[in-house]
Amino acid sequence: MPIDCLVLGAGQEVGKSCVVVTINGKRIMFDCGMHMGYMDHNKYPDFSRISNTRDFNKELSCIIITHFHQDHIGALPYFTEVCGYNGPIYMTYPTKALAPLMLEDNRNVMLGRGEKEQFTSEQIMECMKKVIAVDLKQTVLVDNDLQIRAYYAGHVLGAAMFYAKVGDAAMVYTGDYNMTADRHLGAAQIDRLQLDLVITESTYATTTRDSKYVREREFLKAVHNCVASGGKVLIPAFALGRAQEICMLLDDYWERMNLNVPIYLSAGLTLQANMYYKVFINWTSQKVKNTSTTRNAFDFKNVRSFDRSMINAPGPCVLFATPGMLTGGFSLEVFKQWAPCEQNLIALPGYCVAGTVGRKLMSAKTPAIINVDKNTQIDVRCQIHRLSFSAHTDDKGIMDLVRFLSPKHVILVHGEKTNMAKLKEKIESDLGILCFYPANNESVPIPSTLYIKADVSKSFLKSSLSPNFKFLKTISRADADERAKSSVQVYDDRVAEGALIMQKNPKFVHQNELMVSLGAENHEVLVAYCCPVCVSDELKDVAPSPGENMPPVLDKRSLVHLLYTKLSNDFQDVTIQNDGDHLQIKSFTVSPCLKEMCPHRIQVNPDCTSKAVNFCCMWSMEDEKLAWGVISIMKDLELKTG
Repeated sequence: MPIDCLVLGAGQEVGKSCVVVTINGKRIMFDCGMHMGYMDHNKYPDFSRISNTRDFNKELSCIIITHFHQDHIGALPYFTEVCGYNGPIYMTYPTKALAPLMLEDNRNVMLGRGEKEQFTSEQIMECMKKVIAVDLKQTVLVDNDLQIRAYYAGHVLGAAMFYAKVGDAAMVYTGDYNMTADRHLGAAQIDRLQLDLVITESTYATTTRDSKYVREREFLKAVHNCVASGGKVLIPAFALGRAQEICMLLDDYWERMNLNVPIYLSAGLTLQANMYYKVFINWTSQKVKNTSTTRNAFDFKNVRSFDRSMINAPGPCVLFATPGMLTGGFSLEVFKQWAPCEQNLIALPGYCVAGTVGRKLMSAKTPAIINVDKNTQIDVRCQIHRLSFSAHTDDKGIMDLVRFLSPKHVILVHGEKTNMAKLKEKIESDLGILCFYPANNESVPIPSTLYIKADVSKSFLKSSLSPNFKFLKTISRADADERAKSSVQVYDDRVAEGALIMQKNPKFVHQNELMVSLGAENHEVLVAYCCPVCVSDELKDVAPSPGENMPPVLDKRSLVHLLYTKLSNDFQDVTIQNDGDHLQIKSFTVSPCLKEMCPHRIQVNPDCTSKAVNFCCMWSMEDEKLAWGVISIMKDLELKTG
């Protein structure tokens, strides 16, 4: 039974990640996100494609959430509390702890920009009651057939890749991941698994990042120059992830440079988020864990909270404000105030989804007019610095993961179409793995593995254990002055030849048992040819004409032996059996023919100027190529005793 993958979100785009995978009758929803660039019905996945009757409890075995970012979890309260899904939801412990904060913050952002309320704070809490938290590498039995397991993904606190298996079919859904460790999180880690499918993000499908040192140096230089000239730096960032990473970088730099310029975090959420990093210290990088007993890396010396009344306060500063991508909320409010000033700097630390203000800034050349919404335009004159601090892996990381896991198939999601097409070609050409990148609402069937337990007949087992010797003569010469040395190499390539009979109790039988096991008669098609072989001058006087008695010097055994000697030189890599009156190579047999009118004799060899001896050859169709190879050599032979 194939694996069926229905992509409801993040198909040839970044946003509203949601993939529904059917494995051997079990249906799993991986992620349930919202699109940050839309304010209409396109914000959520089209859940009606799961079930026309909207009986989602019957259709889905479970939901798996990889991490707390809104493009992966933002639609979950809507799906459970409005659409009515009441089944199990799995995520890691940090994700379960942080998800309510992120969902509530995003709900406030949407209301703040005038959107219709999709779910209430109470519904967020009801949604979270359905969540079952899992540990890393903990095998969870969703039911008797479906098992899942989480693996460390890096990216953000609590992010996980998920392995799912039903019967013999298995797959991995990566969510977002980072193959390179940074200051506060480690690199993704996963076991080597036997997989039919890997569904991987491809945000940076064609981007190979520069060295971390170069990127950090450029960022610190831009920030330092801005504050040194009296400007303000706005870093729009989500509350968890890049905010902590860049805070650690700036806090360390401020200490080394002895700077007194204030670094602010927008009040509330990020400070609360830092507390969770302390609680889940075991999910952080090895360096953070090693120093946690003497100093917590998230107790920043130079970072303090920020109040709205300070937006237009005089003097330089650095401000982290949520949300990232400038989709609304406090970061957008500050942007409107600071963007018109040429002294100020907007630093965008990661990927920005199409349709967001952040994405518009990435392609803008200041001064520029940016449309914030239908009614608002901003005259942007500030500096814009695009950072490469994304927590997503680059193209090298994607290739490394796919190469390590070596699945039979790959599906790309969470990326841009043109880049995904290039990555698909690279995976197929470099790794030889079939790859797909479906659009939203497209379904991809993937063949899955099926293992069968079968009995084995004694004859089949015996044939697989029997030696299958092959002899290969080799000639080597150490140097020009030494004589050539010949040796024989012996190979034992054991091959079990048989058939699998699919019945109530499947069974492997030897090929000679097949017809009997099926109760059928064996019909074999044989091909015959009578081949003339020239004899040397010394033998031409005694060579018989067809129908004559064979002289003693050219009796059957002598002719067979002469032919055996000649063929052995040309077929050193196959076994030639000499049974005295005939030779055999696999199904091909050859023996002297004394018939005056042999029905298999077509013509006399035109290249033979002396008398010829005829040899009857017979073989089965499976050895057709071998047979004509032997016959072509026989036609060019000249038999002689010496």
